[in-house]
Amino acid sequence: MPESDILLRVDNLRVSFRVDKNTVFEAVKGISFDIPVNRTVALVGESGSGKSVSALAVMGLLPEGNTIIDPSSKILFEGNSLFDMTGRQRRQLCGSKISMVFQEPMSSLNPVFTVGYQIGEVLRFHKGMTGREARERTTELLDEVGIPDPSTKVDAFPHQLSGGQQQRVMIAMAIACEPRLLIADEPTTALDVTIQRQIIELIQSLQQRHHMSVLFITHDLQLVSEIADEVIVMRYGDVKEQASASDVFVHPSHPYTKALLLCRPPINERPFHLPVIDDVMQAEGKPHENFPQRVKGYSPDDEPVLDVKHLSKNFEIRSGFFKKKLFPAVKDVSFVLPRKKTLGIVGESGSGKTTLGLTLMRLHAASTGQVFFDGKDILSMTEKEFLPYKRRIQIIFQNPYASLNPRFTVGQILMEPLAIHRIGASSSERKEMAFDWLKKVGLPPEAFFRYPHEFSGGQRQRIAIARCLTMQPEVLVCDESVSALDVSVQAQILNLLQDLQDEFGLSYLFISHDLSVVKYMADQVMVMKNGEVVEMAGSDEIYRNPRHPYTQTLLAAIPKDRYGSLTD
Repeated sequence: MPESDILLRVDNLRVSFRVDKNTVFEAVKGISFDIPVNRTVALVGESGSGKSVSALAVMGLLPEGNTIIDPSSKILFEGNSLFDMTGRQRRQLCGSKISMVFQEPMSSLNPVFTVGYQIGEVLRFHKGMTGREARERTTELLDEVGIPDPSTKVDAFPHQLSGGQQQRVMIAMAIACEPRLLIADEPTTALDVTIQRQIIELIQSLQQRHHMSVLFITHDLQLVSEIADEVIVMRYGDVKEQASASDVFVHPSHPYTKALLLCRPPINERPFHLPVIDDVMQAEGKPHENFPQRVKGYSPDDEPVLDVKHLSKNFEIRSGFFKKKLFPAVKDVSFVLPRKKTLGIVGESGSGKTTLGLTLMRLHAASTGQVFFDGKDILSMTEKEFLPYKRRIQIIFQNPYASLNPRFTVGQILMEPLAIHRIGASSSERKEMAFDWLKKVGLPPEAFFRYPHEFSGGQRQRIAIARCLTMQPEVLVCDESVSALDVSVQAQILNLLQDLQDEFGLSYLFISHDLSVVKYMADQVMVMKNGEVVEMAGSDEIYRNPRHPYTQTLLAAIPKDRYGSLTD
């Protein structure tokens, strides 16, 4: 490719971090790649593969002090070495010609400034605009990225916007100076499938309109098949495969790429176990054709464990200085959950999925309705009467970083609920039970003595699952419990949940916005919108023949594979 067609060149990039006096961790191990003019390059891999470190090296945002960049490393933008620039020159370049959209907008946006002020700051610094000029241009940018009523939203604070709108604000800030390269670092992770599609389409349209190049960083190959021209697959700091998107998806050459393609739950079948990275790589990337299929669905003989009747939850919100009004988050929801079965609950953010799960567990006080557990209404019980039921219905929260006490060891985390509910005759017996559950969820015995921060996200989710299972529950509420995990870790957790259901006869309320995961896990699917149930049917039926327009919209928003490699 002619040099004039290459916008960014990364050559032999090596990045290490000094852990302590004697330990240096090499995060990126001599990778090289090019980003051509007006093209989209996807950087794909699991957490820890070095994707984000590579992007931060381009932006000059790696932490000072403990970062070591090898002297032989080169990053050239428009032929100019970024490492030879002064700090001032680098700051001027990164913001005007190179911009980045970060994964978590609420961590990137300043909560004490309006979104208009924050976008305007970029324009004032890089373009020298006056306050009035910056406000006018900011309003235009908010309109361009699809923010409704931009002239009003320009004065909104980040917390007043939805997750999708916050991400659009980040994109507006990134394109404010019409950069030549946009780096998007996991811009759709944990977003609803409909919002995810809107963000992808927005980035594609902005690229065409502004003639930008895009470096799209993700762990989801299904997204990559929609947006990328070229794909770079990374693992453990190395590039494993680099080719055009069509070659990677139709004829992947590296076993790791094949493994990533096969780890996601397929939409057209339901293998008894999802393949994980190591399985597929040992099988040299062969499909999961030898896996028996699971059969899902309710039957008339199923025994109900949970019977929910006309459940509603209203929140009191402020309307004016002295007035308050009721906001209906869950409206007249009814369903039955049988033993050993899974009810999938899907819908966009704000549909009432999580509120429903928390209300079932009495973590929110229900406004109206009944929840019969083994024929007894748990909502009408006193706290003392409900205490024995607390151990029988447990919840796995979305974020294991927030739900595990960082001051407790894993052993203390597992043994505390055992002591509270007086399970086990002695401390030594409870300790033995904790070790047993660590083994069942696939963690080594030494994990008992370590703290949550010493584990990966997938391992922390296993700890959260083990903590729930120490109670020997009959019902588990899984609230977006795999939504932010890598596809390989997600497959491991889904397999674990299926195995536990088979062994202990658990019933699951599986809340998720990932429709392919729900299709794999659920016997029946309940679709919620604005707090109401709009459709309920068997998982195979609802995907084959969705009846409600909203369900049809959700299914249409699932990323489509242009090459057929993810669905064949």
